[in-house]
Amino acid sequence: MKWSAVQQLLGLLLMLFSASALPPALVSLAIGDGQLGIFLITFLVGLICGALLWLPVRGDLGEMRTRDGFLVVALFWSVLGIFGALPFMLGPHLDLTDAVFESVSGFTTTGATVIAGLDRLPLSLLYYRQQLQWLGGLGVIVLAVAIIPMLGVGGMALYRAETPGPMKEEKISPRIRQTARTLWYVYLLLTVACALAYWLAGMNGFDAIAHAFTTIATGGYSTHDASLGHYDSLAVEMVANVFMLLGGINFALHFFAWRHRDPGRYLYDTETRAYLGIIAAAALVIAATLVLTDVVGSEWEAIRQAVFHVISVITTTGYATTGFAHWPVYIPLVIAAIGFIGGCAGSTAGGMKVVRIVLLYRQGTRETFRLIHPRAARPIKLGGKPVDEDVINSVWGFYTLYVLSSLILTGLMMAAGLDLESAFGAVMATINLVGPGLGAVASTFQDVPDVVKWLGVFAMLLGRLEVFTLLVLFTPAFWRH
Repeated sequence: MKWSAVQQLLGLLLMLFSASALPPALVSLAIGDGQLGIFLITFLVGLICGALLWLPVRGDLGEMRTRDGFLVVALFWSVLGIFGALPFMLGPHLDLTDAVFESVSGFTTTGATVIAGLDRLPLSLLYYRQQLQWLGGLGVIVLAVAIIPMLGVGGMALYRAETPGPMKEEKISPRIRQTARTLWYVYLLLTVACALAYWLAGMNGFDAIAHAFTTIATGGYSTHDASLGHYDSLAVEMVANVFMLLGGINFALHFFAWRHRDPGRYLYDTETRAYLGIIAAAALVIAATLVLTDVVGSEWEAIRQAVFHVISVITTTGYATTGFAHWPVYIPLVIAAIGFIGGCAGSTAGGMKVVRIVLLYRQGTRETFRLIHPRAARPIKLGGKPVDEDVINSVWGFYTLYVLSSLILTGLMMAAGLDLESAFGAVMATINLVGPGLGAVASTFQDVPDVVKWLGVFAMLLGRLEVFTLLVLFTPAFWRH
């Protein structure tokens, strides 16, 4: 383990993150809401702590291995939750548990909250909250690789550890720094387009920017307690639908479609077609059920509600216009299932990722075929190309650990005092980065025991780092030289 390199990178990344306190400080200064000191303290604490880590080892450069990258990513996201919690402790005066939960939920783009009364919160704190999700959307690690030349050394180790999806060796350009920079250009362009669309749909300038941050990041934080239901606007919902959909698609695919001026690339992509197909099927089932159970006033309203909430959950954004947890019969289970599926690999969404579900399905059909033709050689293909068996094995391993982790966390939350529905809903909300859950956590985690919140923090980190990156730290082999 290259400890000096790990310490150096952690210090640099912490100093980088401290700068995220400056934009909300400027917002506070501009509107005079009295929160300026909070963000200046946060900036100084992060800068000083980062410098204290970096200075003793600043001259000790070395090549990082993948193992070192895993440790840096896991440590940074854990440490980030603590430092990101400072404004919540100093502003709304949340205790440590609630502040860390809110911070980790923001930066992992989960969207679960313990804060009530968002409409009364100072605008600079609301901005900070939204900005956390925007920064977490594509990952501060990728941002750091893009803008700090020093991180070009061993940068691929960081990129593989942080980037979601089973096929992480594919790069937009040969240089990892250029890859990360390109992804951020796409991310920034979509954010600007989303903000303009929200503004044209009727939001004021502040809300348009704030919601663009959390829509593209598929995070779901809102500046209002009622989420997007506050606006009761079809135009706002349509904008959200479009940009949540885009946020849930592989950002590399956005880049290639734009570079070649070929929107058809989305339909050529197997994962994107499956993603859109799942959305269409789930929305149809839910809309039909809402009509048959006479929950909504008209067929149009059923379609509107079904489409919006299916997109919101499968992209793990978590926006809401109504309480879908209380919809009848099997609808909450369908919602939970698509939350576990999640968006596409290489997107800002959480969940297991559509490409893994596609590969699991094709592996299942292949094994069924082999029962009839045991000697047949039938490779699994994706986009017309055979998928390496190592990738298939990795997907099976991921699926096993994901399901097992979900079951264990559900049991632990039940032991902490939640009923089965609430415990399952809490795990669904946190490990999949969805935000809203079921039962007691349908809208907020404010009233659950502190133990549940800390379990939720672990589940959010587990989901954001896609299980392996975090769990590998608990294996003895990882620490052997």
